Amino acid sequence: MDETIFDNLSTAIVLLDENLRMIFANQAAENLLMESSAKLCGKPINEVIRAEDWLLERIHEARNLEQPLNARQITLLTYNAESVTVDATITPLMDQSEILIELISIDRYLRIDRDAGIKEHHRVSKTMVKGFAHEIKNPLGGIKGSAQLLSKELSDPSLHEYTSIIIEETDRLTSLLDRMLGPNTLPVKTSRTIHEVLERVAKLTEMESNIVSITRDYDPSLPEINIDYELLVQAILNISKNALQSLENNTEPKIEFKTRVERQFTISGKRHRFVIRIDIKDNGPGIPREIQEHLFYPMISKRVGGTGLGLTFAQSIVSQHGGIIEFETEPGETIFKVFIPLENSI
Repeated sequence: MDETIFDNLSTAIVLLDENLRMIFANQAAENLLMESSAKLCGKPINEVIRAEDWLLERIHEARNLEQPLNARQITLLTYNAESVTVDATITPLMDQSEILIELISIDRYLRIDRDAGIKEHHRVSKTMVKGFAHEIKNPLGGIKGSAQLLSKELSDPSLHEYTSIIIEETDRLTSLLDRMLGPNTLPVKTSRTIHEVLERVAKLTEMESNIVSITRDYDPSLPEINIDYELLVQAILNISKNALQSLENNTEPKIEFKTRVERQFTISGKRHRFVIRIDIKDNGPGIPREIQEHLFYPMISKRVGGTGLGLTFAQSIVSQHGGIIEFETEPGETIFKVFIPLENSI
């Protein structure tokens, strides 16, 4: 076997002996599994790649059928317990009783599809909300004006209470509609560090709750970027408030702010050499499965009385900076990830 050829492939190649122990892994496999071939060779495949029973079952099936088998969109855990989604091909090499496994990571492609869906949903919902809000605001103005005129004509002061209620409620509804429309001004960008934004949000969050534990894990090498400081503070604050609300029944509430640089990252079909990644992590109960697909839609909220506008606005603001918000959630941990391109860094 010419190992040099395999090392030049972008597909991860793993070779197993007849006892299903790893005897070779090319460079792409080392990158995918996040471990060196020298450390992995000699270990049983179910220790190197943990994917419940599907892998061993497919290997035995391929051997019995004496032909390659494919598996699509399989989630596996690497030797270092990192989750990876792959397409796999398992090929028995009959002349040597060995098994060749090809693994192609599809996490990036799945994420690109998911991001495109988020962007499209956001665009459609924003258009619908704008039309909906304008249709309602017009008659609300007429109702308020009529109530003000009626109040002036009423001779009995006790009846003014009713017109006041009408005026106050129309003002409240108008304010809600304005919030649904989101930021109505273009970003005014200046050169700032993302850590200034996070520290402002952290202080505001601490002021709102004196029991939550806030930790920081910042990358000090991050450069300044051109951002609208106030808008981005509002976006991150909306996410932080969302996390804080999920921790209401937690005896040891924790929120972590983390920053890193991601390389070769695609947003809305455009590949960026570098992006800033901001993680806002909480140890709450997780986001209910039934609202996960529509979390960034307006009026979607898991909290009684919530308007469901905070995350919608946050996504809109980050989008104005060329970025996107994603999330991962499970019971005991939710991470909102904000990605902002570094093209305008100085």
